[in-house]
Amino acid sequence: MEASDVSRAVAAATSIAARCNLPVDDVTVVHNSNKLALRLLPCDAFARVAHVGREVSEFEIKVAQGLAESEGCPVAALDPRVAPRVYLQDGFAVTLWSYYGQQTPQKVSPADFANSLRELHACMRGVAVPAPHFTDRVAEAQHLVSSPQRTPALADVDRELLTHTLGSLPRSIGDHGAPEQLLHGEPHPGNVLSTKNGPRFIDLETCCRGPVEFDLAHVPEEVSDHYPNVDQALLGDCRTLVLAMVAAWRWDSGDEFPNGLRARRKLLTALREGPPSPALDVVMGD
Repeated sequence: MEASDVSRAVAAATSIAARCNLPVDDVTVVHNSNKLALRLLPCDAFARVAHVGREVSEFEIKVAQGLAESEGCPVAALDPRVAPRVYLQDGFAVTLWSYYGQQTPQKVSPADFANSLRELHACMRGVAVPAPHFTDRVAEAQHLVSSPQRTPALADVDRELLTHTLGSLPRSIGDHGAPEQLLHGEPHPGNVLSTKNGPRFIDLETCCRGPVEFDLAHVPEEVSDHYPNVDQALLGDCRTLVLAMVAAWRWDSGDEFPNGLRARRKLLTALREGPPSPALDVVMGD
C-alpha cells in the first residue's frame, strides 16, 4: 500500500475497531504489501486492510469460517469478539482476526511445517466453498504478461519466455491426472506463524483448487521432503509454473513487493536455466 494511504488505512481500522467496542490506543504496522496488516492495542486484534475492489475479503472470511468447523485446524482464526464480516470505511475493506504473537524468533521446523500443511489440506477437503481453480490464477499472470501497459519494463524475449511457460505448464500439470482439492494457494514461510499452539497459516485470500503439489511448490524443498506421497514430476512442473507466476506479478508496474526489481530478475534467471527448477525460497532468498 502506498505510504500516502497508510495513515488513512490505519484511521479506518481504528474507527471500525472502536465501533466494534475494541479499544485502540496504539497501532503497529506488521506488514505492508498489497494490503496492510496491523496490530491493534490494547484490544490485541489483527486487522487486514485493503483498498475496496483490490481484495477478496468476503471469500477469505467464508474459507476461514469453514475451516473453523474443523477442530484443531492450523489456521489463524477470525476475531471471535466481532461479527465475521468485511467492514468498509473510507474506501478500505477491513477484516479483524485473532492476533498470534510469535512464540520464538526461530522459523517453523520443516517437519512441523509439512505436518501442519498436511493437516490444513485435510481440513480443506471438508470445506464446501466455491473457489477459483489454480489455472484462473495462472490466467491473471498471463494477462499481465500480455499487457505491455501493465508490464512496460519487461523485455520482449522475457515476455516470450513467460508467455510460453504460463501457457504450456497448466496443460502438463493437468495431464498428470492428480486429485484436486481446496488449497491455500500461497503457503510460503511468510504465511505461516510460529505460535504457542504450533504453526498457524494466514492469508487465505489466495485459496484455489488444484493438486497439493501446487501448494508444495511454494514451500522450501526440505518442507516438501517431509510431505507424504508427493508426485515429484508434478511438483517439478508446479515449481516452474509458480516461478513464472511470481515473476509476472513482480514485473507489474503497480507491484509493491519489497526489492521487487531484484526479485524479478532472479526469477527470470531461474526460468532461463530451465528444469529442474529450484524451490521458490532459493530464488527469492539472499
